[in-house]
Amino acid sequence: MKRLKVALAGKPNSGKSSLFNQLTGLNQKTGNFPGVTVDKKTGIIRLDENIQAEIIDLPGIYSLYPRSLDEKIVAEIFSDRRNNYFPNKVILVADATNLQSSLLLLTQLIDLRLPTVLVLNMVDLAAKSGQNIDVIKLSQHLDLPVVLVNARTGQGIQELKKVLAGNIPVSRQKIYTLEKEITPAVDETKQHFKLESNYEAYQYLQQVENLSFLREEDKVFIGSLAAQYEFFPGKYQGAETIIRYQYIQDLLSKVVLKTADTEWKRFSYRIDKVLTHKVWGYLIFFSILFLIFQSIFAWAQAPMDFIDSTFANLSNLLRDVFPEGPFFDLITQGIIPGIGGILIFVPQIAILFAFIAVLEETGYMSRVVFLMDKIMRKFGMSGKSVVPLISGWACAIPAIMATRTIENWKDRLITIFVTPLMSCSARLPVYAILVALIIPDDKLLGFFNFQGIALMGLYLLGFLAAIVSAMVMKWIVKSNERSYLIMELPTYRMPKWSNVGLTILSKTRTFVFEAGKIILAVSIVLWVLASYGPAQQMNQAENAIDARINNNEVAADQRESLLMAYRLEHSYAGIIGKAIEPVIAPLGYDWKIGIALITSFAAREVFVGTMATIYSVGNTEDQTTIKSRLKAEINPDTGGPRFTTATGLSLLVFYTFAMQCMSTLAVVKRETNGWKWPMIQLAYMTALAYVSAFIVYQLFS
Repeated sequence: MKRLKVALAGKPNSGKSSLFNQLTGLNQKTGNFPGVTVDKKTGIIRLDENIQAEIIDLPGIYSLYPRSLDEKIVAEIFSDRRNNYFPNKVILVADATNLQSSLLLLTQLIDLRLPTVLVLNMVDLAAKSGQNIDVIKLSQHLDLPVVLVNARTGQGIQELKKVLAGNIPVSRQKIYTLEKEITPAVDETKQHFKLESNYEAYQYLQQVENLSFLREEDKVFIGSLAAQYEFFPGKYQGAETIIRYQYIQDLLSKVVLKTADTEWKRFSYRIDKVLTHKVWGYLIFFSILFLIFQSIFAWAQAPMDFIDSTFANLSNLLRDVFPEGPFFDLITQGIIPGIGGILIFVPQIAILFAFIAVLEETGYMSRVVFLMDKIMRKFGMSGKSVVPLISGWACAIPAIMATRTIENWKDRLITIFVTPLMSCSARLPVYAILVALIIPDDKLLGFFNFQGIALMGLYLLGFLAAIVSAMVMKWIVKSNERSYLIMELPTYRMPKWSNVGLTILSKTRTFVFEAGKIILAVSIVLWVLASYGPAQQMNQAENAIDARINNNEVAADQRESLLMAYRLEHSYAGIIGKAIEPVIAPLGYDWKIGIALITSFAAREVFVGTMATIYSVGNTEDQTTIKSRLKAEINPDTGGPRFTTATGLSLLVFYTFAMQCMSTLAVVKRETNGWKWPMIQLAYMTALAYVSAFIVYQLFS
């Protein structure tokens, strides 16, 4: 079977993601481009019985001249025919309601001599606007196939597949003619690198520093040519852009039979007057947040309780079926609770990402960025910082990567520094279990759930810490650069529910398999550490407990549970926990919580799995739910519950501020080109978490 590589390119908000989902459905996967932490989405489709295509969804880009790392990846792929992702064919997705800004990249692809299909997306909106385009004439002028598509409904998808399965000749159009004085340099570059088009050679000269696939000797050669012919990067870029837009204007004047009127956007304009209002806009935004966090607890409670009890019952069932032995104890006390600690939070994570997907699909998220821009500038960040900060509610790692769109280094550094303070989805499992432990499941005014209010308060606390920290950083980091927010606001639309579903499935699957692998691995290691210890101390367990029984210190019927507790306390895990207990005791934590603090540095959500494993090992009775086990834990010093309101609040505040994520530190190191800023970030956030947790515990004790 013949296999093709097809690149999906286009500007942001052109409907690329919707088209990608229509083409690939569930046959897609997410990874990173080699050598960089830029997201790469690929999917496999059958074009016909004999042809299979790998669709590569490239980051959004306006032209081949990159301003960010995401855009640089696209420029490199189209400029390097030896790149593993260099396409056999290109789909250029254009917004049919705004063709002028979509066609600049197309003209560059034509000059690169790449077989390209122009897909006019959002044709329903174009029709609604009254716009009328002569598609046949457009195809003839461009000398390439043009397909009308509505990526939200699937209209035109089969036609697109037929076009891709057929032969797509390279357009014979020549948009940009090189200036005579640079022709010799272009010719020598083309001949030296054996390139197929003059424009490809021209790009080597223009972007020698951006094209990382060029070897050092290649860059030296290009540099010597540039010096010889007095060619320097960017010299002709402005003139080229003007020529391309002149071509586009001339083309549109021939093919657009009727231009769009503004009447069709009147509804969006009216909504924007409310949603971006300087007062009502913020009230509506925070009301939506309030609804989201209420829903996370109200709607997820039943499925979470079902998952929790199912794994508790499974542990009991297997304990009754399996014979005694270390291997079977590992399954019932380590693996099963570990898996339960992963899956119990799937309902809440699915609900969170469902809301985020709906906000993005409707176009409201872009309004939030615009609205919050006014606030961000007062705290030393630009409007472009809002996207990473909002993304930080999902995960700090892609959020930090998203700062590459910020050209100003100071704004970018401050945003990187404070983004981990935004409460990511990895904190949600910790918040959920602790809030459920210490906050009553009651309702305010018969409607507002107290646990949902507490959860929203934690997210707002993280946001407040982020903007205050940014304000401090504003005075520490000095820069005279200024940046501005320029973005297109998409038209409001009903969400495409299949896209929402794919987002939920993708994000949940990522949590289960990526975070889940870490949680399960840590659970197994923890079970080993909690089940074994120095032989001398473990062997003394029975004598020590029997001595207490003989001295009438404890009842004989408690022997088995006391024996397990003694062994846990003197295990390797217990020794580690005891070692750090003096440091964390002022925060209200014991050595068991200390173990969870250490293991959750691998990933914050490991905290719950650790607690589930620790209390499973020390439990000789039937396995109960995770929440029940934590609620039943006794503080030996007071005789009361271990997880009091003071301890619970202290832990919540600690996890709101603490870094507790090695992956985030690694990404910060990569994005800032050194260990200086990640180490400062780790020290700052740890100190903030410790001091804040100490104050909270002392106030509520």
